[in-house]
Amino acid sequence: MSSTSDSISSRHRDAIKSMPEWLRRPIGAASQLSQVQRIIKQRQIHTICEEGRCPNRGECYAQGTATFLLMGPTCTRSCAFCQVDKGHAPMPLDHDEPRKVAEAVQILGLRYVVLTSVARDDLADGGAGWFVATMEQIRSCCPQTQIEVLTPDFWGGKAEDTQQQQYQRIDLVVRAKPACYNHNIETVRRLTGPVRRGAKYDRSVDLLRHVQEVDPTIPTKSGLMLGHGETEDEILQAFADLREVKCDRLTIGQYMRPSLDHLPVHKYWTPQEFDRLGAIAKDMGFSHVRSGPLVRSSYHAGEF
Repeated sequence: MSSTSDSISSRHRDAIKSMPEWLRRPIGAASQLSQVQRIIKQRQIHTICEEGRCPNRGECYAQGTATFLLMGPTCTRSCAFCQVDKGHAPMPLDHDEPRKVAEAVQILGLRYVVLTSVARDDLADGGAGWFVATMEQIRSCCPQTQIEVLTPDFWGGKAEDTQQQQYQRIDLVVRAKPACYNHNIETVRRLTGPVRRGAKYDRSVDLLRHVQEVDPTIPTKSGLMLGHGETEDEILQAFADLREVKCDRLTIGQYMRPSLDHLPVHKYWTPQEFDRLGAIAKDMGFSHVRSGPLVRSSYHAGEF
């Protein structure tokens, strides 16, 4: 092994050792994991649970929830925190994917499903129609299953894209009546540039405002990852910005560095700090709040 490899391995070990005890947890029942993984692989579809290496996937699978990653595993953006594959051309759409996802939902008996996707700025509608097609397929075979969407901002990758075009894409998904419309701001305003490359803080907040204006009966939801160097005042301002656009639901979790190629962790917030921030968020008017080191966007989504 080269000295460079030795150095990288040593840095990986040091990073693992520095992780607080409260972030270490068993992955879940092997039988539950293997069943879901087998069904997913057989159909050549994807879940963000696997692609993002979510620490809660075993727990969620056991509770009958899962988050499907639509339109392939490769993102057209390059957010510095995200585990999802990026940096090369995305896969062509598998036109059978909506049916395959619906089939997996039926076989697994899922009662609550979250549909998310990579950013597909290469597509004319950013993939909005794909969300709708998948929702229709799930409802055709599993009418009792509730469907939450966790969408990108649908801005697109072309300089000539307009806000009106973005709104049209959002409207397409809203008219399909998801049980909840989720879009994550991920971090505070100051850190959006380095953390969410290609995204804009105000654009994400405005997306949530627009959803509420189009259909106020659909709950909106957003989430933040702590640990990028944000201050508590900045976090509370993000809460206020979300409440100003009538965002109903909030998730707050700890950023965990997927690899040495990703942004470093500036701080591990304690469970007690997460509890306090969650209590503040509830006092600010969020109807549902999940706050904890291992909380992710879809954590206990069906219980909201």
